[in-house]
Amino acid sequence: MIIAFSACFPCIRVVSIADRKNFSENIYSKPALEGFVISYTHSVNKGRIHDYYECRCGHRSSSFILKKSEYVSYGAGIPEPEETEGCSFTSTDAGYVLDDLNRELDSFLLAVGVIAEHSITIGGNEYFLKDFFPVQTSLVFSIKKVPVLDYMIKQHL
Repeated sequence: MIIAFSACFPCIRVVSIADRKNFSENIYSKPALEGFVISYTHSVNKGRIHDYYECRCGHRSSSFILKKSEYVSYGAGIPEPEETEGCSFTSTDAGYVLDDLNRELDSFLLAVGVIAEHSITIGGNEYFLKDFFPVQTSLVFSIKKVPVLDYMIKQHL
């Protein structure tokens, strides 16, 4: 009885990546709680962008913190340093870095791009989202607690 209860009780904290229209289509990652990188090819300048996230997990609520963005060149939708108070802007041989963004998000949406090659890097391993979800699928990234059984049977990174 206790084993059955614990298998069904939400007790494992994970990053959940779910199809926005069908939440049963999802993958979990416990290692992503240590931080991860979302990368994609910019639609205008065709350069690769890397957004670095940390996870803040509290007893009652959890959130993502967008810490920094690295990119090759400017294009539509690339934030200007002046737009974010307290951030730092650095030019490097490889491109540009906006650091100390500290944007807090309870969850966020991302559509799997046709050309963007969206990926998530966790613990040094890069996973392309189109390998898990069809292109143009709208995904919801969230931090949640899930039952042990659910975690064991779902695909996880």
